[in-house]
Amino acid sequence: MKKKYGLIPVALFLILWETLARFSIFPGNLFFPPFSEVIKEFYCLLITGILPNNFLKSFIRVLIGFFSGSIMGIIVGVLMGWNRYIDRTLHPIFSLFYPIPALGWLPILLIWFGIGEILPIMIIFICSFFPVLYNTVTGIKEVNNNYILVARTLGAGKRKILFKIVIPLALPNIFTGLRLEAGMAWRVIIAAEMVAIPTGLGALLMRAESLMRLDIIIVVLMILSLMCFLFEKIFIILEKRFTEDWK
Repeated sequence: MKKKYGLIPVALFLILWETLARFSIFPGNLFFPPFSEVIKEFYCLLITGILPNNFLKSFIRVLIGFFSGSIMGIIVGVLMGWNRYIDRTLHPIFSLFYPIPALGWLPILLIWFGIGEILPIMIIFICSFFPVLYNTVTGIKEVNNNYILVARTLGAGKRKILFKIVIPLALPNIFTGLRLEAGMAWRVIIAAEMVAIPTGLGALLMRAESLMRLDIIIVVLMILSLMCFLFEKIFIILEKRFTEDWK
């Protein structure tokens, strides 16, 4: 019932959009295209292969950068959360770099790697690594110490305690970091491609801006919104599946 009700405001918004655009004072709907014209342009970009080709490039970059950064963030986060000596050593270093926005690394990465595939992947890696790292560390440290003491009393070793008790109990925090950064990775890749990469959705967005094609711009923004929503939704489903028993 709630899902059906949620579609009503969306439908009303699209009707209002179409109506206002049809009565627009701008000639040729140049600056405010109707929703129907946006859908037509989406179809044209789809059948000509322009949208699939650029989307695929962005999608691959996001997958590689996000998963490599997240996996590294989880591994380092577990080590820091479990071992206080590693935490004391690495925490001051990461604290210096964490406040720097991912796109703030763009000038340095351009000098190091030039314009190529490695550049957007590295930016997404940085974007994903630090938030996942800190959420993992927080999750590990927040595990109730009584569970660990009981496990030790029953004869469990450190490795078993870590993988059977601590990490499973830290999963909600870890998934929170993954869920938040899954959407952020798409926002960052668009910005990176707009600035320095000649292919991908961000590059398509810039070309559309130079041609004053607002319909193409809206199509790309709709794709971006959909991918952010889907990625975050996937991790919500995964979190429920892997943490339901523990909760």
